[in-house]
This record gives sequence, C-alpha cells and structure tokens, in this order.
Amino acid sequence: MNEFIQHIINGISMGAIYALIALGYTMVYGILQFINFAHADIYMVGAFASYYLARFFQLGEHPHWSWFFIALGLSTLVCALLGFAIEKIAYRPLRKSPKLNILITAIGVSLFLEYAGQLLFGVDPKLFPPLLTESVLFSIGGINVMSLDVIILGISILAMFVLHRVVYHSKLGKAMRAVSQNSTVAAMLGISIDRVISFTFILGSSLAGIAAVLVGMRYPKIEPMMGMLMGTKAFVAAVLGGIGSLPGAVLGGLIMGLSEEMVVGYLQSTYRDALSFGILIVILIFKPTGLLGTKRIEKV
Repeated sequence: MNEFIQHIINGISMGAIYALIALGYTMVYGILQFINFAHADIYMVGAFASYYLARFFQLGEHPHWSWFFIALGLSTLVCALLGFAIEKIAYRPLRKSPKLNILITAIGVSLFLEYAGQLLFGVDPKLFPPLLTESVLFSIGGINVMSLDVIILGISILAMFVLHRVVYHSKLGKAMRAVSQNSTVAAMLGISIDRVISFTFILGSSLAGIAAVLVGMRYPKIEPMMGMLMGTKAFVAAVLGGIGSLPGAVLGGLIMGLSEEMVVGYLQSTYRDALSFGILIVILIFKPTGLLGTKRIEKV
C-alpha cells in the first residue's frame, strides 16, 4: 500500500508538468483551431535558457530559493518572447491561408528550433544544475514526501490559478473567450484579434517555460530533442482531456502522469513511452472530443 501511495505522489507531480505544457496546446487550439507543434520546442529553449543562466552564475554550487525563482523567471520570459515572435513571424502571415499551410509551417518551425538547438547547444545532453536542495519533507507510515514533488505541485497549481484568473477574470481573458467562440463577431465588437492571439501565445509559452525548469530539476538532463517526447505526451494529455478545454488539459495531464507511474511501478518501464500513443488511439476511436471536450460545428 505504501508503494502504491508513493507512485500516486510521483504521478501527480509529473502529471502537473504535463498539464502545464498541455495548457499551451489547448489554448492555441481554442483560439486558432490548429496545433502549435513548435510549442514543445519552445519548452526546450526555456530549459537551455535557465541552464546557461545557472552555469554562467554557477548557481548549482549554492542552491537557493532566489536562484530558483531567477531561473524560473528567465525561462518564462524567454519562452514568452519566443512564442510571441513565432506567432508574429511564422503564423500571422498565414492566418487566412488553408489550415494545412499553417500545420506544415508549425512542423517546420518545430524542426528549425530542434536543429538550431543542436547547432547552438550541441547534441550531447547537459546536466541541469540543482537549483534547490532536495530533501524529505516528512514521512508518514514509510511514505516519503520529497520537497521537489511538493515544489513542482505548488508551482504548477499557482501557475494554473494565475491562468484561471487571467482567462476568466480579466478583460483580455474575456476577449480570448470571445475570439474562441466567434472571431468574426469579436472583431466587429472592437476586439483586436491580433492582440488576443499574441497574448494567447505569450501565456501558453510562459507555462512551457515554467515546465522546462521543473522538468530540469526533476530529470536533470536536457538536450535539444527533449521537446519531442514531452510535447507528444502533453499533446496526448490535451486530446485526452478535450482539446480546447483548460480543465480538460489539467485532467488529461494528471491522468497521463498517474498512468505512466503505474506502468513503471507495476509493469515495465519500457512501456512508459508507448502508453501515450495507446491512450491517443483509444481516445480517437471511442471519444474523439476527449473527456471534457465538446463537439464544434464547422461551416464549410
């Protein structure tokens, strides 16, 4: 029983990270109705930004809360700016083009970031510095609650709370929801579509930047292709919960994290990565809209 509860704790911790990245996918889809495949590589750039910051100032030699928040802030800022630039340079000129054109462009941007990362950062994995010292916070009946799991969960919940406040309790959030419902009517009402879309990319990319630091602390090995697998799993989490639904992305991320942890704990760790593809196939067959998704009627 203790082992099962320990797996639950680990699964929730990892699921929270999946949820952060999945939220970026689902917000862009809710506004533009396409998948931003470059989102996972924005997350990769955020991880390297915080890595080089920590390496330059030798933060890993003196783990402290201040260094952690500085690295978190830099990663978030870099990812937000990169997301804004990608939307403005690559996607905005194609907004009135067929969706296939934008999809191909998204794949192209993803590949560009991956291979540019290999050119700039090198292909060899880098060891992410320990920005905080991990310790056992407390033990209950032989179950160790690690400080890193609590930090990851706490930062993730805080980020999701801020996102909820922005989306549902701010003017820009109201504009985002209006554009998601009907961009044409929203433009007629005076809402700046370009501003809303740019803000959506900034918001989603910022969450990817937060996830990048959390992943670097949990699995301290980063490399330019790290976004490929993580992005796939986060995308599956978004589809599982219902692409376009913010609560669905969170639910899908938690289910993904818990499922993977149970596979590792009670089956074989080699099946872990295959699980996401299996879940995607099952969802597309039996419930294409996801657990919390709703059907949308498209006029052609």
